[in-house]
Amino acid sequence: MEKVQIDISKAYTFVAEKDYALTFNKTLRGFKLIFDKMGKGKEFLGWLDLPFQKEANLEQMQIILNHFVKNINLNTVVVIGIGGSYLGGKAVISALSEQFLQKETVPEILFAGHHLDTDYYNDLMEYLNNRNFGLVVISKSGATFETSVVFRILRKFMEKKYGRIKANKRTIAITDARKGYLKEIADMMEYPTFVIPPDVGGRFSVLSPVGLVPIALAGFSITELLRGAKDISNNTRTTTNNPVLDYVTTRNALYNFGKSVELFATFNTRLKYFAEWWKQLFGESEGKEGKGIFPASAQFTTDLHSLGQFIQEGSPILFETIIKVSKAKHTIKVTEDKDNFDYLNYLSGKTLHDINMQAIESVVEAHFKGGIPIIQITIPEINEYFLGQLIYFFELSAATSAYAMNLNPFDQPGVEKYKINLFKRLGK
Repeated sequence: MEKVQIDISKAYTFVAEKDYALTFNKTLRGFKLIFDKMGKGKEFLGWLDLPFQKEANLEQMQIILNHFVKNINLNTVVVIGIGGSYLGGKAVISALSEQFLQKETVPEILFAGHHLDTDYYNDLMEYLNNRNFGLVVISKSGATFETSVVFRILRKFMEKKYGRIKANKRTIAITDARKGYLKEIADMMEYPTFVIPPDVGGRFSVLSPVGLVPIALAGFSITELLRGAKDISNNTRTTTNNPVLDYVTTRNALYNFGKSVELFATFNTRLKYFAEWWKQLFGESEGKEGKGIFPASAQFTTDLHSLGQFIQEGSPILFETIIKVSKAKHTIKVTEDKDNFDYLNYLSGKTLHDINMQAIESVVEAHFKGGIPIIQITIPEINEYFLGQLIYFFELSAATSAYAMNLNPFDQPGVEKYKINLFKRLGK
């Protein structure tokens, strides 16, 4: 089985051997808390089982979604959600989609409800005037503020365009099985509904209907996504040769060494939103009780021309986790130019992917020599199978890391603080 590979050779050397060993023991304790189901928030470990969903259930989901799209010939679906209710699906769809072309065989997937920008929604509704669209609204409680506000606006807009009865047939709800405002609305309007498992929190929900429904609607294989997650799950349950333990121990040892920022860097534009998903996963799992590594991201080589100077010679507060993709989907070669006005003939015959891979090695060399610890994570290519591996790898890593810090990986009490102030200002 090809799988996620990790290289910590340019990171663990920054930490004394005894300190690394001490951190490993804490990591091991956190790891065991997960599978012994003895840690804080143990009632939210349902994500461990998501890779093992029955094939029949996935087939039934696909049948419902095919009927949803084809029965009314939808060419656009707007997915409404915020945080874990949209980032996972967005990450996978962005990673797998052609970047400038929309397939005619599947609906275009747009996202809403993840902010409150008036102009964005004005432009969205103007665009939807000329599209045959449906909605997928995602909220476990049904009371997520941004999602609820935007769903009301877009639901009213759709009812005006199609009428209430037809609008109801164009809406899917993904929510709790028994309770919540969205569940009540879905039952009343008879929306097709998928259930968010009660033991799965938002940022760990991408392999549940929260992520699988949008990904399937976009035309990608949820079976392959889950197969990748299942394979890495089966290979990360022991304490020997476990990349999760290597990753968590190394990053947490660097944190104890004074490196408080982890810069998640990718050289592939398709992984931009995967980095956004990763930031929420670790930011909310670790960032509490005055602890945690601050998760940041960069798109190289682009950001080398903005952040590169700081990384190379600025405050020594960060380490890098660089994601490498061994194989590109397409091949583009630099050809010879007889005039050679740009003096680039030395690149003739090289592929753009080869040049990008050499850029990675050059950055690693420069940053390592500049005193930046670097963790390298490699996948063979970007597809559903390896994205499934990466998703589960990072989910297990985030939970393990939080437990190693004596934190609850599955709560986010700080997120509620701004909502209290907002509701007060809005007169709730």
